[in-house]
Amino acid sequence: MRRGSSEGELAAGWEAEAVAVAEAPAAAAEPVGVDSGAAGEPERKAPEEQSKQRARAQPRATEEGDALVVPRPPPTLPLAKPQPARVRGLCPHRKPRSQGRGCRRSSGHSADEYCSQRPVTVDSSKARTSLDALKISIRQLKWKEFPFGRRLPCDIYWHGVSFHDNDIFSGQVNKFPGMTEMVRKITLSRAVRIMQNLFPEEYNFYPRSWILPDEFQLFVAQVRMVKDGDPSWKPTFIVKPDSGCQGDGIYLIKDPSDLRLAGTLQSRPAVVQEYICKPLLIDRLKFDIRLYVLLKSLDPLEIYIAKDGLSRFCTEPYQEPSPKNLHHTFMHLTNYSLNIHSGNFIHSDSTSTGSKRTFSSILCRLSSKGVDIKKVWSDIISLVIKTVIALTPELKVFYQSDIPAGRPGPTCFQILGFDILLMKNLKPILLEVNANPSMRIEHEQELSPGVFENVPSLVDEEVKVAVIRDTLRLMDPLKNKRENQSQKLKQPRAVKEEPSDSEPASASDANPNPEEHLPSICLKQVFPKYAKQFNYLRLVDRMANLFIRFLGIKGTMKLGPTGFRTFIRNCKLSSSSLSMAAVDILYIDITRRWNSMTLDQRDSGMCLQGFVEAFFYLAQRKFKMLPLHEQVASLVDLCEYHLSLLDEKRPVCGRSGTSGGRAPDSGIPQEAATSAPLAQGTPPACTNSAHKVSHSRHALS
Repeated sequence: MRRGSSEGELAAGWEAEAVAVAEAPAAAAEPVGVDSGAAGEPERKAPEEQSKQRARAQPRATEEGDALVVPRPPPTLPLAKPQPARVRGLCPHRKPRSQGRGCRRSSGHSADEYCSQRPVTVDSSKARTSLDALKISIRQLKWKEFPFGRRLPCDIYWHGVSFHDNDIFSGQVNKFPGMTEMVRKITLSRAVRIMQNLFPEEYNFYPRSWILPDEFQLFVAQVRMVKDGDPSWKPTFIVKPDSGCQGDGIYLIKDPSDLRLAGTLQSRPAVVQEYICKPLLIDRLKFDIRLYVLLKSLDPLEIYIAKDGLSRFCTEPYQEPSPKNLHHTFMHLTNYSLNIHSGNFIHSDSTSTGSKRTFSSILCRLSSKGVDIKKVWSDIISLVIKTVIALTPELKVFYQSDIPAGRPGPTCFQILGFDILLMKNLKPILLEVNANPSMRIEHEQELSPGVFENVPSLVDEEVKVAVIRDTLRLMDPLKNKRENQSQKLKQPRAVKEEPSDSEPASASDANPNPEEHLPSICLKQVFPKYAKQFNYLRLVDRMANLFIRFLGIKGTMKLGPTGFRTFIRNCKLSSSSLSMAAVDILYIDITRRWNSMTLDQRDSGMCLQGFVEAFFYLAQRKFKMLPLHEQVASLVDLCEYHLSLLDEKRPVCGRSGTSGGRAPDSGIPQEAATSAPLAQGTPPACTNSAHKVSHSRHALS
């Protein structure tokens, strides 16, 4: 994708798939004279061993195994100085190297060439609901699938639900550890709330939320306060169970007294949010958008957004919430799993009609009415980047716990499903994030009462197959090796004479690009492409680096009291007004409160969110006259400054050995490390102007 392309191009529909590339010549595809059942040419044996075998073979008759050997003239090679076939100018398949014919293991770069020519292997034994779309994608890529697993390692492991579906020590897996926990409604709300405290205007795309039952009294008090100040305010709230999915357990209320408190909140915590009463309507129906986002890498952060998505429609004309229609599920909830049971649900093979359509068809319709599609895409991209930035700090903690540095483990990537609602004024609102978005490409159709059949859904297949296929293309572990091999093969040809017309083309000449039969990649990189405009938001990410540095024990996710005291000492945060005894009390109070709110009691200690709360408290004490985000930024700068001085005092043998590199145990991120070398006598507070937040509001073009 061109760097200068604008978001307006994303409104276009999918490109039609190109015609499959012509097959390569048969001579290039498989070497002549090689037994198809053999793994390769047997090695030549030493002359003495050959003579002994001939001596033993003379007195006996032909045995059963001899029939497998094709009779050929006796070898004329000299026995005095046997040499490997490679040195004598023959490839392992007895073809002259100088002729340049397609041979799988040619001389010079045999290992690299083998890697570049072998297919990528994919373990799909845990794929579950995404299996059909995955199979189509692998077939289009001409890769090799192992649907029942493989004893040898695969290049890519495709899991349906969780990172912990299997023990993997190499390759790439399509799940991040901790992602399922991070996008649950309560955890997501807490992560976004931290960012709303720091940057309220930047994170106003997420509805105001309260966590139940912990914040029930706060919810009641705040609603009563607003109603007392504005008697005309008649809000509607939506209650979502924390562990619910596919619309399960969701309901609307007009007042806190309407909450279903009869034991359900204690056993099933929930989030209550302000309901968006004025959504954008099409054909008088409410709809939402399912966009697919690829988190390609966590450190460094890489984010891609699919150019198309799905629009899921309600099946009952929308009316603003009232006591009479609050229970009308098909009017207010856009969940596909709910509306498919409506008698008004319309299955359609067209991308622009029916109860499920492509997002690009919606954009085309809005564009025909004069809507600025570039602005809509720009706002959606901003929402996605900001949401991922809110999630990454705790994801880093999960990652170092499951895959500690220095231990074998896979690299991770993941496709996320972002559910977004467009308001009447076209402002995007984040509804939720799905760690395991459905990748099914068929739907159930009722043939007769109680009899259902799975019918292919062309709309689902068009969007989802492209997302999975192009995710695999971006994660292709052999792509760089193929490109390097292609460069090596081109270099000698520039010196040699042009091949004659009678000389057959090699395999690399016949198909220099294995992806040329595929359409252009549907995933658009948005980060680090727009990193300069959003890096100022990554304050909590830098706090997470500090937190991980002082965890001490590999594999843990909570900070002990000794680690917290070490953090205070190394960053020189204690003073006459903040003694170490006060630090201990701060640690105990915050840790006790957060442990009472979390269900996971496996580890004792301070979680990352508790550490962030303590960090906010310390920042407000130290820099009293600044806004909160500048207080926090100043304290992060101060901590990184003192830790960089501490790293410089370490013995040289403890360093990485490269000039300007970070110390091995340093938790300072790369962007912070570049700004760490301050003058030793310069107070960090005086340098804060260089690190102040720069609120860039340029258009994402």
